[in-house]
Amino acid sequence: MRIAVTGSIANDHLMTFPGRFADQLVADRLHTVSLSFLVDTLHVRRGGVGANICFGMGQLGTGPILVGSAGADFEEYRAWLDRHGVDTGSVRISEVLHTARFVCTTDADHNQIGSFYTGAMSEARLIELKSVADRVGGLDLVLVAADDPEAMLRHTEECRTREIPFAADFSQQIARMSGDEIRILLDGAVYLFSNEYEKGLIESKTGWSDEEILSRVGHRVTTLGSRGVRIERVGEPVIEVGCPQEEAKVDPTGVGDAFRAGFLSGLSWGVSLERAAQVGCMLATLVVETLGTQEYTLSRVHFMERFSKAYGHDAATEVEKYL
Repeated sequence: MRIAVTGSIANDHLMTFPGRFADQLVADRLHTVSLSFLVDTLHVRRGGVGANICFGMGQLGTGPILVGSAGADFEEYRAWLDRHGVDTGSVRISEVLHTARFVCTTDADHNQIGSFYTGAMSEARLIELKSVADRVGGLDLVLVAADDPEAMLRHTEECRTREIPFAADFSQQIARMSGDEIRILLDGAVYLFSNEYEKGLIESKTGWSDEEILSRVGHRVTTLGSRGVRIERVGEPVIEVGCPQEEAKVDPTGVGDAFRAGFLSGLSWGVSLERAAQVGCMLATLVVETLGTQEYTLSRVHFMERFSKAYGHDAATEVEKYL
C-alpha cells in the first residue's frame, strides 16, 4: 500500500518552563496579554507534521512518501529521513526560503505555547500530486496533514479529481481556517483525524453536527490524550483503544503525529482498525517518553513486549509479523 503524507517539514526549537502558564494569567487582563517566560532548557530537533509522521512510518517499515517543501538547509535532514526508511524524492526545495520552524514552550503541566514560521512550507502549494503518483507508480492513500493552507486545499481537490483516497488531518491549521475551507477539506475523506478539542472546533466552525460530519467521512478518528483513541463509522460500533502504561512523561510534542504514523502503518499492513489504533497508541507512548519528535528508537523486541503487555498475546501475534 503506497501512502503519501503531505505536510509540514520543520525544525523544532523546544523549551521548558518550570512553572505553570495558568499562574501567569490575570483573568481580567487576557485581552492585553504581554508575557515572557524564562526557560530552563532549549533543544533543537527535527520536526514538522509531515516529516514526523513519515519518520514513524519509516521506523515501522512501511516506506512512506513525504510530500512537502523545504529550504536549501534540508540536505542533512533529508539524509536522516532517507536513512530511516522515508521516500523524500517528492520534497520540493525552495530557492529562496528556509525550512519552516516551530518554536514551542512547555510548562510543568505539559501545556504548550507555540509559534510556527512557514518559510519554504508556503511553496508546498506548487506541488502536484500527479507527479508524485507517476514517480512511485500510483498512490493508494494520501494523508493531507497540516501544511500551507493553499497546499492543503489543492491536494484535497486533486485527490477528489483523480479519485485518490485521502485522509483529512488539519491539526494546527484549524485555527486559521474558515468554516468553508474546513468543509472542503473534510468532505469525502476516508479518514478524519483530530483530537477532542479540534473535534469541537471543527463542528463549531463548519456548523455541522457530529452526525453530519460523520456522514461525510468514512471514519472519524479522535485522539483522547492519555485515554487513547475513539474511531467512529456510520452504522458501526464505536472502537475505543486505550494507551499503554507510560514509563515516563517527558514531552508531548509529536505524540499525535506518532499515533497517525502507527495507525497508517497498520492500515498499510491490512490489520483491523482496532489493531491499527493499538499500534498508533504504542508508538505515541514511545514519543511522549522522549524529548523530540524523532528521537525515539524503535526496537522490535521492546516494542512487542510492551505491545503484548498492553493489548494481549493475541493482538501482539497479529502485529509482530509485520515488524
